[in-house]
Amino acid sequence: MTAHLSEATRQLESAAEAALHAPSVFNTQPWRWRITGDTLELYADPDRQLAATDPEGRLLLLSCGTALHHARTALAAAGWSSTVERLPEPARPELLARVHLGPAVPADPEAQRMAAAISRRRTDRRAFGDQPVTDETLTRLRRFVEFEGAYLHVVPGDQVPALAISTERAAGAQQDDPAYREELARWTSRPQGSGDGVPPTTAVEPALRRVPIRDFAPEGNAGLTAGAGVDKGAAYVIVFGLTDQRVDLLRGGEALSALLLLATAEGLATAPLSEAVEVAWSRYALTGLLAGIGEPYIAVRLGYPLDREPLPPQARRAAAETIEIERDPS
Repeated sequence: MTAHLSEATRQLESAAEAALHAPSVFNTQPWRWRITGDTLELYADPDRQLAATDPEGRLLLLSCGTALHHARTALAAAGWSSTVERLPEPARPELLARVHLGPAVPADPEAQRMAAAISRRRTDRRAFGDQPVTDETLTRLRRFVEFEGAYLHVVPGDQVPALAISTERAAGAQQDDPAYREELARWTSRPQGSGDGVPPTTAVEPALRRVPIRDFAPEGNAGLTAGAGVDKGAAYVIVFGLTDQRVDLLRGGEALSALLLLATAEGLATAPLSEAVEVAWSRYALTGLLAGIGEPYIAVRLGYPLDREPLPPQARRAAAETIEIERDPS
């Protein structure tokens, strides 16, 4: 960050840089930021939408919502207030949010805990062990998700097979689609230095699991093994909302970010499971797990990993590629 920038611009730039760590489908990082004075604007990047996997852009909006929440969390942790306008200009659908920086305030201790987890959080596709996630922890996660305007369904044990079947059948349908296979190949073999995608070094070999995970290395060159566990102690949750309107999907992404960051701060490993919501009929099947009262946005696996070895670093795009600063002409 350059010294001649205003304090507001510096704080917003720092928040946008924190958002570089946000999770996204296939690690596409489909967002752009623009800073003008005390305003930070979030834009969707349609060139990074997955045409086969995410034709309606639902996961793109969720991904951008995670970035928005990361930025908000960084500001609150640094002791700055902010207000957010979501979808402020209907005629400009790519403009997803405006964050207006407010006055300095006492730093939020909970935001500081979550901000400290931003750089540590990883999607952990390895198997989790037998230690269960406590009801107390799940209640705290639910409260944070609801604060962001979404809801959290904890999948009970008798519903886990239905989640597994929906996930497995959706994955099978995708593998039968040449367009999906081409898209998967493109985002798992990104050019050197691209800073995005899911390289084989971070993929996990297929293994017996309570709910299957996506095979990011179908050529058999996964860099990680699942380990000895079978996710016996894992908790499965579904982030959902009442509608699939764009603003609700964006807020669902913010809720997903809150869930992942708080879980990381609590010592849990996390892995979003989006396969079952990527295919329309399997997504509809998940509404049955919600008693028909909501629109499922994404499932997440939570638990304690057996393997404590640190995961390989996630590829991230450079700040200069995603953050534009409008310079003061004076």
